[in-house]
Amino acid sequence: MNEPIRILFVAPTRTDRAATLLEREDERFTTETAADGTRGLARLATGEFDCVVSEYGLPDADGIEFLESVRAEHPDLPFVLHTATGSEAIASDAIAAGVSDYLPKESDGKGYERLASSIDEAVTHARTRY
Repeated sequence: MNEPIRILFVAPTRTDRAATLLEREDERFTTETAADGTRGLARLATGEFDCVVSEYGLPDADGIEFLESVRAEHPDLPFVLHTATGSEAIASDAIAAGVSDYLPKESDGKGYERLASSIDEAVTHARTRY
């Protein structure tokens, strides 16, 4: 598939840098950003997205709470939890809440490559499911 992939990236800091790095990984990606869960939900209500990528530590909720809010309105929208503050307990909670993928942030330079791959897989799966 060569269709564009619209991503909502939700994190309290460095969202513009993350959006740029993601878009460099895959030319199909266009990324909008939000600094917290409330703004993320507002963006989802007014725009069309193919995937949400969220940090766990948001100023107004944790990533699982944000995921649950997204699922209430968009039950089939791919959601990737990409976090620096993760743990096995958070990963387990995210999986139980229906996350499409859980990726700890990595400092090895391959983090955005892995994130782009995860987004592509989640969106491809969602698109072919129907």
